[in-house]
Amino acid sequence: MEGKKATNPVVIFLHGGPGAPFPFCTGSRGMFPEFTDKFIMVYWDQLGCGINNCRLDKNFKINNFVNMTIDLVTKVKKKFPENQITLFGISWGSILAAKAAEKAPHLVDKVLIYGQVLKELAFNEETFGTLLNAKMSEKKKRQLKSMWEKEPKTIEDLEKVMGWIRKYTDGYLSKEGEKMSLSKLLLGILNSPDYTLKDARAAIINRSMRNRGLLTDLMNVNLTEELKNMQVPYRILQGDTDSVTSTMMVKSFVNNSKNSNLSAKIIERSGHIPSMEGMQQILKEADLFLEIK
Repeated sequence: MEGKKATNPVVIFLHGGPGAPFPFCTGSRGMFPEFTDKFIMVYWDQLGCGINNCRLDKNFKINNFVNMTIDLVTKVKKKFPENQITLFGISWGSILAAKAAEKAPHLVDKVLIYGQVLKELAFNEETFGTLLNAKMSEKKKRQLKSMWEKEPKTIEDLEKVMGWIRKYTDGYLSKEGEKMSLSKLLLGILNSPDYTLKDARAAIINRSMRNRGLLTDLMNVNLTEELKNMQVPYRILQGDTDSVTSTMMVKSFVNNSKNSNLSAKIIERSGHIPSMEGMQQILKEADLFLEIK
């Protein structure tokens, strides 16, 4: 935990991945005063990465992480019973946030998301169209079409499509947006008083990233029911070039959900990974959404 005042709103960060505890990892103390001056930030390296690195059993599933998320929120709520508690999820973390808030709405006041996973991850119309229009070889486009038509799709298919999105499109990183300084982030965690060198390495390379049970769950996840039934204010921010978690699909879903708790905003010049401008817009949206003066 890191913050200035015990009365500030609490923000529990649920990182992406699985196994990608950035930018707010356990080793990032002192690195984000723009957040920690206003909020009590709770950094959690999820099981299988960073300071909590270990081998995950092949039967480990999303719901195991959801249960751990609820346990964490319960502990934080007990420590700060009067504070507003918000879940802030990015990508994979949006799954945990949605499921935890839907199961335990009495523990959560608000949810803020960047890069909402909804359904058909990597295998949706927006991703398909984006890749077909990309400067990708005709051979790869034929592979893509063949992959789209077959069922069931495999983890290898998922990894291949994600690789093509990263290489040939703005799906991960917008070419127009200023990129965040990874070197500054890496230098920070290498010098962290909370991380050993082993922990820092496990924040970047770990087994949970390639856990087949988790990846299969991720590929088949569908959060439409959880979000339709959401009982707490749930704000989604999506990068305008994000085709990893389809921005078009998420925007359309929110507009048609008929749930007043759901809202969405498109962040310009940002992909699935926010640009520097994107991070500034996220902070601004956090201030507005959490009603920070």
